[in-house]
Amino acid sequence: MNIEDKDFWVAELRRHLGRAKALRAEANADPRLAEDRLRLRAWQAERLSATYRDLLDSARYHDAARFFLSDLYGPKDFSERDHELERILPTLHATLPASGIRTVALAIEVDALSEELDAALIAALRRAGAMDGLDAAAYARAYPRAGHRQERERQLKLIGEVGESLAALTRKPLVSAALRLMRAPARLAGLAELHAFLDHGYRAFRKMGDPTEFLATIQRRERAILEQLYASAARPFDLL
Repeated sequence: MNIEDKDFWVAELRRHLGRAKALRAEANADPRLAEDRLRLRAWQAERLSATYRDLLDSARYHDAARFFLSDLYGPKDFSERDHELERILPTLHATLPASGIRTVALAIEVDALSEELDAALIAALRRAGAMDGLDAAAYARAYPRAGHRQERERQLKLIGEVGESLAALTRKPLVSAALRLMRAPARLAGLAELHAFLDHGYRAFRKMGDPTEFLATIQRRERAILEQLYASAARPFDLL
């Protein structure tokens, strides 16, 4: 795989986008499932906010942490961003460097994988009759029963790759200029959600500077929680 191959990353972006859209459409077709999906994502967002309170409270890391918790993974509906991406794929190929397209492709792969894993977790919670009373104990019991450990490992790896890719973009001065120039045309063309996603991530990582400690903290904590959840630890979200 050549990371500078635009055609490859556009194809990957299209593939993951189609998967994410199909999974979202399936969830939204059932009002109860759509409600459960948002409830689960809201609970997970609260958990992540608690786990990374120190990063959110840090002047240096706040924006990057908020980007991860809201723009990359959060309770909001990303359907509009999907629609915008589908419309602008040919333009992305023409205007963004391969590294920029790769960043978007990795983010959409995280999104699609998260949709798949959330659906499996909701099914496990429903089987246990715990969806309506979702709390840390119910989540911890359902998590290993939902399976998909290999996919969970992949999700964690991808999150690190998205961070590294965003950090690499901040070292390309032309990307900053391109995002500034795209702001007004993107809004007029109905591409505000997509532009906001790229702009928020770029600005957050540029402000943070060296991302090594930030990304290592996320990988270390999420790895520990993942191991404790699959080991059915009594308090899997407690970290030393």
